Amino acid sequence: MTERSKVTVLKTVEVHASAGSNPALSAMNYENLMRLAIDEARLALDHDDVPIGAVLVGPNGDVVARDHNRREERSDPTAHAEMLVLSAGARATGDWRLTGHTLVVTLEPCPMCAGAAVNARVDRIVYGAADFKAGAAWSLYNIPQDARLNHRCDLIAGTLEAECSTLLTDFFADRRTS
Repeated sequence: MTERSKVTVLKTVEVHASAGSNPALSAMNYENLMRLAIDEARLALDHDDVPIGAVLVGPNGDVVARDHNRREERSDPTAHAEMLVLSAGARATGDWRLTGHTLVVTLEPCPMCAGAAVNARVDRIVYGAADFKAGAAWSLYNIPQDARLNHRCDLIAGTLEAECSTLLTDFFADRRTS
């Protein structure tokens, strides 16, 4: 876990403690949910997409939506895993406001996905690997916690970070040797 991730986790734990976090979602549950996101990420390999997976969890801890990157499959630059689960979650709940929901994703969200999470009013974002080239949930930007915006999300970084990072590193290493 990177130093920035450690700071984020400590900051988030304090926020959760003071806000009375959802008992249905614990650190152990975040790891289990991240494993679901990793399983989704692996499905992206079937259509040569970057292996990023996401899971949207409702206020009661139930999985509302899960998906993976489909940019190559759909020829759609917005078909990121996070965007797909946020859209599916809104359709499933019948409301664009996903208050009380948690977004679990294998890679730190980009600016588009972080902005969508804020606009959807997601309570928290849990991510695995930091993205020092395009991350917008701490590494380069911190859109979900920007005080200038009308909503902020709690952040939990580094959940199963090694597994998430390895999946991406292996994917790009294979592409370079092919």
